[in-house]
Parts: sequence; C-alpha cells; structure tokens
Amino acid sequence: MNIGFIGTGVMGTGIINNLLKAGHQVTVYNRTKAHAQPVIDNGAVWTDSSAEAAKNADVVMTMVGFPQDVKDVYGGQHGVMSAIRPHQLLIDLTTSDPTLAAQLADQAQKKGAEMLDAPVSGGDVGAKNGTLTVMVGGDRDVLNQHLDLFHDFSKTIHYFGPAGSGQNAKMANQIMIAGTMTGMSECLAYAKKAHLKLDEVLATVGNGAAANWSLSNYGPRILKDDYTPGFFVKHFVKDLRIALTQADKMHLDLPATKEAKKLYEQLMDQGHGDDGTQALIKLWWK
Repeated sequence: MNIGFIGTGVMGTGIINNLLKAGHQVTVYNRTKAHAQPVIDNGAVWTDSSAEAAKNADVVMTMVGFPQDVKDVYGGQHGVMSAIRPHQLLIDLTTSDPTLAAQLADQAQKKGAEMLDAPVSGGDVGAKNGTLTVMVGGDRDVLNQHLDLFHDFSKTIHYFGPAGSGQNAKMANQIMIAGTMTGMSECLAYAKKAHLKLDEVLATVGNGAAANWSLSNYGPRILKDDYTPGFFVKHFVKDLRIALTQADKMHLDLPATKEAKKLYEQLMDQGHGDDGTQALIKLWWK
C-alpha cells in the first residue's frame, strides 16, 4: 500500500518504521527534514509538502504535536485537503481536539474521501514495538476494511463511534494517566523522604494493587535520572487542557485532572516542556 505519512517525531518514527517493515511504500513529510532522516535511511521517501505526501497515497496518516499543527497540515494551499481525491482514507493519529476531528472528517467527506480520528496510547516503546493501542472515531465499516493496516503498527484497536469519538476516548485515557503519573511521583517522593530503597519500593508496589503502566515503565527511568521523552511534558499539558475544555462543555468538573494540569504547567514553566512526563518528579526532587 502507498502511504503518505506526515510527522516524523518520536511516535511517528516508530509507526513509520513498522509500516516499512510490513512492506508498505511510505512517503514522508516533516517540517524539519533532519528529523525524518532515520526513516528515510530505512526506506521512506521524502517529499516537500503535506500535499505532495498526500497526492498519490492510498492512505494519508498524520502524527503531529498540537491541534494547530493538525490544522496547518490539513489546511492551506499545501495542506492535505488541497490534494485529496475521492476514496482516499485519511487517518489522524495525533491526540487532538474532538471538535476539530469532526470538522476535518466532514471536510474529507465533502471531497469524497473518508477520515478516521485514531489517537494512540503506548508511548515511544509501543510505537517502536508495534504494540500501540488505537482509539478510533469515524465510519466503522471504513475501519473494518483497514484493520490489517492498523495491525501493522498497533496491537489493539478499539472503535468508539462517529468522528471525534476516538479523540474523546483518548481524553479519557489521558485523564487516567494524569492520576497514575501524579500518584507515582508522590509515591516516590514519600518513599525517598522516608529513606526507603526506591528500587524495592517499585518492585513491591508494582506487584500489588497499585501496579500500573506508568509505574512499570517510568519508575525505572526516574531511578536512572532518565527524563528523555517517551511523551513530552508540553504535549501532555496540551492533552490535559483539551480534556478539561471538553469536560467544561459537558458541564463536568474534574478536580484531580485540574490539579494534574497545574502541576504539569508548573513543570513546563520551569523549562521542562521537552522532558518526558516522568520529569514530574522534579517538582519534588530538586
């Protein structure tokens, strides 16, 4: 299959490499070509715009950072929407705004194309290993026709409803992660203050009722002072802001998520926006 892929960051790179391993032809575009070099070295073909990446593709996939990036990639003279044709499939893997996802799907349908919002969970490890979880909104029949493609870069695919539903599912996911990340950070802060052996705390807590993905995957990185991003702080702040905006629209109060957002905004204000989300511990470990 000929795939146009836009966005070669941490997550996009892992997904593209798995698509290449599966035998797909992948044409890529990224704002900075140097960031695309690893996938180019693995066989992807570079092009000079989002429109060029989309023009001859059977499927167009996007994985960028922020909702404004999504708007930029799909809109404008050199955007995806300027180049699409009937029967193409567009898949936005970005964690973005549910309202925007519905708007883009409507635009695609007016041009005879289909669009799925399909944000993923699993971090850099999941992207690299092809074990991501995908949350999909859009036409279920369209998803079913392309399940093999999704399985080329992910392990689990869940369908949630019409356009925007995948993004809403991802917001629910991020709300849960906010709780596990703050819980893990305070757990380690407390254990350190109590002069406990932190590796033993991780082993003990990770095998009981408090076990969770954040603890298992980010706890060991923290003990090694490894704050490289599996998922950027700045992107997590973006996600929590979207989640809380959507919650406000639904007249839903989420006090714990509001507190998590404040903590991550504080971390970002201290200059750690490009760290991984596990850097939250720095608010306690100066």
